[in-house]
Amino acid sequence: MITTAWLVARKDLLIEARSRVLIWQVVPFGVMALLLSGLALGPTRAGHSGAGPGLFYLVTLLVAILMINRNRAIESSPGTHASVATLGLDPAGVFLGKTLALAVELWVTAAVLLAGAVLVLHLPLGATLSAAPSVLVTVAALAAAGTLYGALTGGDASATLLPVLSLPAFAPLLIAGERSLSAAVTHQGLWQWWVLDVVALVAYLAIGILLYAVLEET
Repeated sequence: MITTAWLVARKDLLIEARSRVLIWQVVPFGVMALLLSGLALGPTRAGHSGAGPGLFYLVTLLVAILMINRNRAIESSPGTHASVATLGLDPAGVFLGKTLALAVELWVTAAVLLAGAVLVLHLPLGATLSAAPSVLVTVAALAAAGTLYGALTGGDASATLLPVLSLPAFAPLLIAGERSLSAAVTHQGLWQWWVLDVVALVAYLAIGILLYAVLEET
């Protein structure tokens, strides 16, 4: 399972590195969305309204949906799904590998967006850095949930079905992530939100390991 996960993650990351869609399209989209969020707040309210953490996670969610749809489009290309099926790869390893690759892509994007939030939304640099581990966990949980829902909504209608079906599952993660980041900014110790993120990550990983083969066949 671990070997399969590594091979699948390496394959997905190589495809992304060669296409450079993440660097030249997805990350600029996230930066522009964050900039528009700052403009919507206005120069006097940015950094004083408390909306910065929520806007950061809202933009991160939009980027995650883009990346999930892109990964499903690659997997659904003619011949790709059938070719992978004939290899007889362990479905649990495939799930873990795709989750790892998506998490790495989202971690890179989140790092850029966190820097943008410091510049545009005036989040305190020290507090933002201290909240970075919670962001990593939240984004990893988004990747695990996104991989599951991407498999569930595979097909021609995935681009429209994915947001509708996945947003209820993403909502608790966004709330927990926003509360964790807000707690770091306001110097409060809301550790229970960390617990929710970790529990969600473990739960989605367990569900994916057990059910990914069934979801891929639907």
